[in-house]
Amino acid sequence: DVYFPPCKRYRISAPFVFAGGKFEQKKPSIEVLPDECLFEIFRRLPGGQERSTCASVSKRWLTLVSNICRDEISDNKTPQASDLEHENADKKGGVSSEDVDSDVEGDGYLSRSLDGKKATDIRLASIAVGTASRGGLGKLFIRGSKSRHGVTTVGLRAISRGCPSLRVLSLWNLSSVGDEGLCEIANGCHQLEKLDLCHCPSITDKSLLAVAKGCPNLTDLTIEGCANIGNEGLQAIARSCPNLKSVSIKDCPLVGDQGVASLLSSASYSLTKVKLQALNITDVSLAVIGHYGKAVTDLSLTSLPNVSEKGFWVMGNGHGLQKLKSFTVTSCRGATDSGLEAVGKGCPNLKQLCLSKCPFLSDKGLSSLAKAAGSLECLQLEECHRISQFGFFCSLINCGTKLKVISFANCLGIKDLNSGLPPLSPCESLRSLSIHNCPGFGDASLFALGKLCPQLQHVELCGLHGITDAGVLPLLESCETGLLKVNLSGCVNLSDKVVQTISNLHGWTLELLNLNGCKISDASLVAIAENCQLLTDLDISKCTITDSGIAALAHFNPINLQILSVSGCSMISDKSLPSLGKLGETLLGLNLQQCKAISSRAVELLTEQLWRCDILF
Repeated sequence: DVYFPPCKRYRISAPFVFAGGKFEQKKPSIEVLPDECLFEIFRRLPGGQERSTCASVSKRWLTLVSNICRDEISDNKTPQASDLEHENADKKGGVSSEDVDSDVEGDGYLSRSLDGKKATDIRLASIAVGTASRGGLGKLFIRGSKSRHGVTTVGLRAISRGCPSLRVLSLWNLSSVGDEGLCEIANGCHQLEKLDLCHCPSITDKSLLAVAKGCPNLTDLTIEGCANIGNEGLQAIARSCPNLKSVSIKDCPLVGDQGVASLLSSASYSLTKVKLQALNITDVSLAVIGHYGKAVTDLSLTSLPNVSEKGFWVMGNGHGLQKLKSFTVTSCRGATDSGLEAVGKGCPNLKQLCLSKCPFLSDKGLSSLAKAAGSLECLQLEECHRISQFGFFCSLINCGTKLKVISFANCLGIKDLNSGLPPLSPCESLRSLSIHNCPGFGDASLFALGKLCPQLQHVELCGLHGITDAGVLPLLESCETGLLKVNLSGCVNLSDKVVQTISNLHGWTLELLNLNGCKISDASLVAIAENCQLLTDLDISKCTITDSGIAALAHFNPINLQILSVSGCSMISDKSLPSLGKLGETLLGLNLQQCKAISSRAVELLTEQLWRCDILF
């Protein structure tokens, strides 16, 4: 049971050296002992603290201590001494030191993270030794760099031997870590539950075979940018890890239908989250998901060029996705009208739907999808350019009584209404409306939304150059329950009248207001200060605000601002320093970037005064 590391045995130096024409006796040093002897000494030390102290002496000692496995630690106590300790502990109603060490070292609740140049074998060895006596390492995150002294098999071997309680391991951008290192982890960390491998080109299927064999409790697997991992490794995981709950695979060219199908079919009743991106899979994989995804609640499909309309249609008609609640599709040419309609019909519990860059989705398909998905609560569309104003309002009306959130972003096909809509029943359930950078969205559409959505609490109208006060005011006046968050950033044609209406009608509930780039003046700040006592986040960047406006904002307490941004307000000067100081009593964040009239000295004084506030300048 003696450990013999694979290195050349050190030759013990003689006790005398010849110097100055005579023999001199050398001072005795433990360093003359070979590695085998030191290893035997270290593993017989009474506790983890002693081994940790020895590891601090030199890199040689650190390497030796970090190579001691848990089962190699020797118990020097005789049976009589051990029984006596337990007997004394029982009499005192406590526990023995052995029990304490076992509890402390086995829990594995500590978390460590190494980034960039700090990710080295020496640091990993230190972590392995240091955490052993302080609760045990439970989570380890390593973000590598291109440093010559990066993490290798040596560092992971130290972790595998000193941290058997490791449950979460994340390896990012580690080109020097290969199969040997991950096999060490698999052989020593049998409690591993979550494995994250991103951009580790030297790791192959051999590593996943070892993980499947040594870590049967694996529940979460993420693989990204690993060009040498393919179907064989995923099939091994599928056979040996029955508790798998989450799988995310991205940009792995060797992964195909066989690997994905094996994961879905083997973990049919446990797998809840599936994310597939930039893979060479076909309609077969989607058919398997539709049939075996009985427990899947979250499904994300991105950039799958070989998946056609047939794949989505078969997946929706497989009747296996009965528990699906969240579905995200991005850059999939197979996401057509009929394919998505089938998904809507086959997923009765679908609550969140996100469609991005779907060039073949039209108004008709969106309307049919919204009608089929009767439980839908959140609908998000981005860069779906075939969707027009007709599709927007049809989806709003057909989604039923459960829709709470609707969001459209960068949909260039949306044009403003040329004529009014026929009488429609209002969408009482909608609470959040978000329209981002849809240049065709105008006043007529907002006027119609005001009639349809009386219960809005969250309104985001960003980058809409075509809307004016005439369109926004009816929408604000129709909100009956009181707005909590309003974001009008980039709406350059809005004036003080909009802000005054918001303050008068919704000041009693308003918590966030973003007016970045709007044509507002100090009059808006006066209205905000007088009426919005619950406001915590205010953004008035790039507005024509002066020192008088800031003074008005600070004068009307009890305003309780925590975040204030005045970035790009060129007319705010050092005169606002006292007002900003008063506002700083509650501020946690202040943005003064590109405020050219404020001097560096004023910022220094403000920083000293508002020591608890994060100031950007």
